[in-house]
Amino acid sequence: MRIQLSIAFAIAGVVPSLAAPLNVVSIAGLNPAAIQTTVDQFRTGLGALNPNVAGSFGSGRREINWDGVPAALSAPNNLPANFFNSNSPRGAEFSGGSGFQVSGADDAATAGVNEARFGNLNPNYPSEFQTFSATKLFTSLGSNIYDVNFFVPGSNTPATTRGFGAVFVDVDLLNLTSLEFFDAQSNSLGQFFAPVQNGGLSFLGATLGNVNDPGIARVRFTLGNQAIGPNENPNAVEFPSDVVVLDDFIYGEPNAASSATPEPASLALCGAGLVAVALFSKRRV
Repeated sequence: MRIQLSIAFAIAGVVPSLAAPLNVVSIAGLNPAAIQTTVDQFRTGLGALNPNVAGSFGSGRREINWDGVPAALSAPNNLPANFFNSNSPRGAEFSGGSGFQVSGADDAATAGVNEARFGNLNPNYPSEFQTFSATKLFTSLGSNIYDVNFFVPGSNTPATTRGFGAVFVDVDLLNLTSLEFFDAQSNSLGQFFAPVQNGGLSFLGATLGNVNDPGIARVRFTLGNQAIGPNENPNAVEFPSDVVVLDDFIYGEPNAASSATPEPASLALCGAGLVAVALFSKRRV
């Protein structure tokens, strides 16, 4: 296998934003160890991890890794869209598609169906998907496009954050899987594509580049080219499919949109411009 490392200060395919330049980080690799350092640097740039309680701490970060979601709200059952604002207050709610699901634990099975890594949706998925933080993953249902909206944790007060990043699982095709960032007035702050790693893991994140920039109020995910489900044919030649699921979310502390003052987002990895680090594999291993 030949692996190519590319580092760029301008990312091909990025939709530019004059309103709020974002510092962007991306990397892909075959396993968690290959992206761990970059993910940890993104975490450090956002600040200390805050507890999962209501109210805003003003600074620091929140995280979602799905692994603590109870079995009753994991596959084959759906996850409430407001679980991480209401049940476990972290200021994030989801919208889009027909619902959301967290995969079962590695030993989860109902009526002989393996619910780990979404085996309940397609028996091929447990062997296609891996985890960044074991053992659970996250997906939207019915659509490969959905939004994350931010609130002051535990409330209905709209909020903004100064940065957001996510781990993507099994990104197969270029320039399909992306994050698009929006301010509180629904102005796009830019769209950025996740790097490819067949069967592996990709990380994509962005932070505000200027203290005077508007905060990030919403993030739109576009995952591959079709929704997760039983009809995927990963071996199709003419119209190859790309189903992508998610692991960890990492984002700055949500602050009320009316009073949020973004902090400097000077990640050591990013520098002053846009930085992308991508490892591309020629074929699945």
